[in-house]
Amino acid sequence: MRTVTLARHGRTAWHAPNRYTGRSDIELDDVGVRQAEALARWAAGRGFVALASSDLRRAVHTAAAVAATTGLVPAADPRLRELDFGIAEGHTLADLDPAVAERFGRDPVGHHFPGGEHPADAVDRFRAGLTALHERAAAGSVLVVAHSTVIRLVVCAALGLPLAQYRRRLPALDPTAVTTLRLSGDGTPEALLAYNVPVSEGWQP
Repeated sequence: MRTVTLARHGRTAWHAPNRYTGRSDIELDDVGVRQAEALARWAAGRGFVALASSDLRRAVHTAAAVAATTGLVPAADPRLRELDFGIAEGHTLADLDPAVAERFGRDPVGHHFPGGEHPADAVDRFRAGLTALHERAAAGSVLVVAHSTVIRLVVCAALGLPLAQYRRRLPALDPTAVTTLRLSGDGTPEALLAYNVPVSEGWQP
């Protein structure tokens, strides 16, 4: 596996109000289903040798659409899950205690949401998931369906950027947009080849 393409899952009902979804296991909405189908059309014929996803339903169902066009059997891996946002799960930033929101805005790593996962731990587990994929599919590129924040954190780590800058340096990652990373010999992301690329014309963020 020389490259990995990371696709964010399709849209959910919590996307428009920008609620923190994290480990909350919610479904794609109707737009998200169409976005997953567009990703599936894009993925067909691109030569991916393996398909994996987070084990949360919005990622699993996006990957299932890709499986239908590629013939690949998707592997769901909890290591590819989104960050756990603790007290922010199901809420917008405006819903939270202003002091908590302010600290998070200044440093979303040093002051990640109470009760949530430390972003550095999320990067470590996600990388472990990629290493396992590398061991199974070392001869080609894989497609991984995952989540906005953990993808942005992994990109920062690959570029040597402080994780605390992920919201400022990478402010958006749209549903089913794709990000491609070059991998080192052990499967660790080491370079960014593409970021937040839409998969079809008429695509809706």
